[in-house]
Amino acid sequence: MMPYARRGARLAGTIVATRSPAMRKQHLIQLTPAQRAEVRRLLRRDATTALEHRRARILLASDAGAGLAAPTDLAVAAAVGVDPRTVARVRATFARDGFAIAVHGRTRRFPPRGKLSSAQEARVAALASSTPPPGQARWSLRLLAARVVALEIVPTISAETVRTTLKKTGCSPGARSGG
Repeated sequence: MMPYARRGARLAGTIVATRSPAMRKQHLIQLTPAQRAEVRRLLRRDATTALEHRRARILLASDAGAGLAAPTDLAVAAAVGVDPRTVARVRATFARDGFAIAVHGRTRRFPPRGKLSSAQEARVAALASSTPPPGQARWSLRLLAARVVALEIVPTISAETVRTTLKKTGCSPGARSGG
């Protein structure tokens, strides 16, 4: 069994061959004129996410269509400012799944579900709008979380979930004006 070696290290008179980022590309990208126009449109738009923007720049820089020479992953990575493995992953996604998924990514299989139902959110908001317990000037998030559990609205809840629920519903504990 051969011991692990550094890239280009000599072992018993032979050079250990390792794959460098500048080696031959496995997936060539040839964008159609419509895809090229879509990428340029995404790069001009303000509403594009940073991830979509980066993928679009990689696809445009990797384009081997219209008589252009296919650049290496290392050259594209240097031009775009990413790691060569990121370029290789975007190229592979384009070849395997197509243009739309290469730019926008996959949809989540299991989207995040809400912690509370709309009825439970309404009860939490109503509780936050009620008068605070005796001895308290206003509701704190921890007090609200404890009261929600005590009233058996939900079995357990964190103060952070109460905060995000109140933020989403437009309520704020203790934010009533006195006047």
